[in-house]
Amino acid sequence: QVQLVESGGGLVQAGGSLRLSCAASGLSFSNYGMGWFRQAPGKEREFVAAIRWAGDSTNYADSVKGRFTVSRDNVKNTVYLQMNSLKPEDTAVYYCAASPKWVITTAPKGYTSWGQGTQVTVSS
Repeated sequence: QVQLVESGGGLVQAGGSLRLSCAASGLSFSNYGMGWFRQAPGKEREFVAAIRWAGDSTNYADSVKGRFTVSRDNVKNTVYLQMNSLKPEDTAVYYCAASPKWVITTAPKGYTSWGQGTQVTVSS
């Protein structure tokens, strides 16, 4: 079955950086677009970033543009989220997700598989 396993979360001070990884198995990884979402306590899950199956196109939420970078390695079946200049409002559980769509989608309903999430906490 499909498994997406996130890692790399943790506690960091404002202005710091973290790199999240999501290792995928049980699917033809290079055929799937990959997305990152986050959910803060009491809030709905929101789109953060996504990358097309070929790695040739990306999309970012306005709140993270210029600070976060999504990338993928189709040999290692892994997608990454490099997060720089972190802010306390970036605190959330971060999820990776896989989409069979050939174009990038920012809607959660476009993703068919989800990881368990990794906690990111940014202190002020």
